[in-house]
Amino acid sequence: MNTPSTLEAEPEDIPPRALVDDICVHIFSSSSVMVGVCLTVVGILRVVITLKSKDTLGDDLLTINAMVYMVSGLLSYWGLRTRNRKRNHRLEYFADTTFIAGMIFTVVNTGFITWFITVG
Repeated sequence: MNTPSTLEAEPEDIPPRALVDDICVHIFSSSSVMVGVCLTVVGILRVVITLKSKDTLGDDLLTINAMVYMVSGLLSYWGLRTRNRKRNHRLEYFADTTFIAGMIFTVVNTGFITWFITVG
């Protein structure tokens, strides 16, 4: 005889729905903020480039960085909107991986821009 708790039990490797939604919401909001940060820094960098009369690859790298965060945000949004749990977990994984790649790329860009302004 099946009890309601047996029927509603979830596999141990799948976190509860609230936790999944929580992670997707954090990735979505953080990605959106980081897109804004990248855009702001591109604007500031363009002012520095104009004042120094030198062009740099930094603004191009930041634009790519903003696109990486945008992909992460879109994946997490899609994960929030889907009703299929398996698809949700896959989207969450890809959103998380993309966001971490964006953070690593942000650190690389920060070093590149810092050295450009210092040396240039």
